[in-house]
Amino acid sequence: MTETQQCRITDQQWADAALIWDYHQMKHELRPCDAAIGLGSHDFGVPTYAAELFHANLFTTLVFTGGPNPTHPERFPRGEAAHFTERAVALGVPANAVLQEPTARNTGQNIQFSRDSLATAGLDVRSVMLISMPYMERRAYATCRRLWPEVEVICASAPMSLDDYVQAIGDDTLVIDNLVGDLQRVIEYPRLGFAIEQDVPVRVRDAYGRLLNGGFDSRLLR
Repeated sequence: MTETQQCRITDQQWADAALIWDYHQMKHELRPCDAAIGLGSHDFGVPTYAAELFHANLFTTLVFTGGPNPTHPERFPRGEAAHFTERAVALGVPANAVLQEPTARNTGQNIQFSRDSLATAGLDVRSVMLISMPYMERRAYATCRRLWPEVEVICASAPMSLDDYVQAIGDDTLVIDNLVGDLQRVIEYPRLGFAIEQDVPVRVRDAYGRLLNGGFDSRLLR
């Protein structure tokens, strides 16, 4: 999207973005799990919230997963897992409570490689908390249910409104592009075998179509 388009986000487009934002969040009730996985991303909100949940005694083992961020490699040059671990430890999570998985390059690998890391550590995981960016909850859930069907999945992300998230990221167009891109993956990944099918209400599909027509497409699969 061009700078001119960025300055012209309409009230309807904001309403459509808010609808998709709400759809992406699973609204799971948080409860103690055998382990948690902090999914790699461009957002330091993930390890920050993971530390908060650790201190709330919701899990005792935490995996951070991810290599260099493919969209913003300069942000975490030593890989997402390393930088996320440092942030969580700085917030009081004991280093021996954290496993690092530094090679995953996508959400499927985040799940698979973290599962392998937990197994290697000798942990019997029957329930897992996936900690992600707010708009990534549904895709993470669908991916985990496809690749790790025997585990119970609880999704978590820092509780905030779309407006608050946009202010934290500082780029409204990028946030809407990401909302649209993740919804495309929710729709398309089951056909590719990457995730389970999710019901997408008509009103959400309509909002998605309007935002695509408005040019919010930089994060689409090509």
